[in-house]
Amino acid sequence: MNTRLGINPLTWSNDDLPRLGSDISLDTCLREAAEVGYQGVELGHKFPRDAAVLGPLLSPHGLALVSGWYSLRLLERDAAAEFEAMQPHLALLSALGTDVMVCAEVTGCTHSDARAPLSARPVIAPGDWARFNRRMGELARMMRDAGMRLAYHHHMGTVVQSADDVDRLMAGCDDDVELLLDTGHLTFAGGDPVRAANDYAARVAHVHCKDIRPGVLSGVLNEDASFLAGVVRGVFTVPGDGCVDYPAVFAPLRGAGYEGWLVVEAEQDPTVADPLTFARAGREYLSSLAW
Repeated sequence: MNTRLGINPLTWSNDDLPRLGSDISLDTCLREAAEVGYQGVELGHKFPRDAAVLGPLLSPHGLALVSGWYSLRLLERDAAAEFEAMQPHLALLSALGTDVMVCAEVTGCTHSDARAPLSARPVIAPGDWARFNRRMGELARMMRDAGMRLAYHHHMGTVVQSADDVDRLMAGCDDDVELLLDTGHLTFAGGDPVRAANDYAARVAHVHCKDIRPGVLSGVLNEDASFLAGVVRGVFTVPGDGCVDYPAVFAPLRGAGYEGWLVVEAEQDPTVADPLTFARAGREYLSSLAW
């Protein structure tokens, strides 16, 4: 198999809304992820950021470190300053054998603010896109030289949220800037992950597999509720339990020779959506489609 199946700890504990899963230990997360059969996990807020500590926590479970989120501020500082700021994170990922970093611009972001409506998300002014893309390309080349790939994560509540935003980023940067294709976030934003997979298959470095419950999404959009309100109401679920057409998403990735991780990332309220049950369901569905 060329792809590997991983999971994000958001299934157990939420980074943006820490009260969700606050009582679930890191050991429970790792033990259950391994029990279900995942090969790796991404970082979460309960993970130690010292490779000498984290490595021995992962190894008894046979889990690799898949990647980990890094918050960019390229609208506020240049690429050199950003590269310097990310050194501890880059060192942690590198020490544990990871060569892909999940990156998202967080200047003005609203996704962690439970009071912010979806319509309040930040946007990049038309005249600032060229500078933003130039800095992104410069940073990606610095990271490449250090053995790390930049996988840009389009995300609700950030400046790169919509399909149009993704297109402007991809068109404005060279191939050093790669894409984290998140099926759930793109669907939430009104985009089409199948179209994105077809357009950018050769530049996809990482895949987050979260599905969407369309009935919940419709209500959240109609109310202009917050992103976190959508999470709590269950807008996201594991692949195979919503409306995303995963066979159609995966076909162009397979055709382009994608050999990275397929990561279940479906933040839900663990008191409503039992983490072990949903982790198992997500893996069983993905394993039927992986290549």
